[in-house]
Amino acid sequence: HVQLVESGGGSVQVGGSLTLSCVASGDTIGRYCMGWFRQIPDREREGVAGIESDGSTSYADSVKGRFTISEDSAKNILYLQMHSLKPEDTGMYYCAADQAACIGTPAVEAVLFFASYGQGTQVTVS
Repeated sequence: HVQLVESGGGSVQVGGSLTLSCVASGDTIGRYCMGWFRQIPDREREGVAGIESDGSTSYADSVKGRFTISEDSAKNILYLQMHSLKPEDTGMYYCAADQAACIGTPAVEAVLFFASYGQGTQVTVS
């Protein structure tokens, strides 16, 4: 069972950049389908990006071309690089993992149903 701890959130101006990190322990992330989702106030949770065990990635339309998901298997860390940030990107960002949920479903869609996730890190864009 993998444990996840996010960091890297903060306050940034419109157009700025942030990189979120998710440190995993208890298991190797290479065995998991990984992803990021966000909770924006007064809105439903939204899958932001996902990466499958074969390295394939998927993104929400709202972040395509601006966000990049990647992982460092040696360090057991998942990243989310965010550029050209907009006020509508403001929210709590969560890292999530699951070993089976990506089968037949893009990771960015399946991430909302992943079994393991962290405590979140707040991103504020103004």
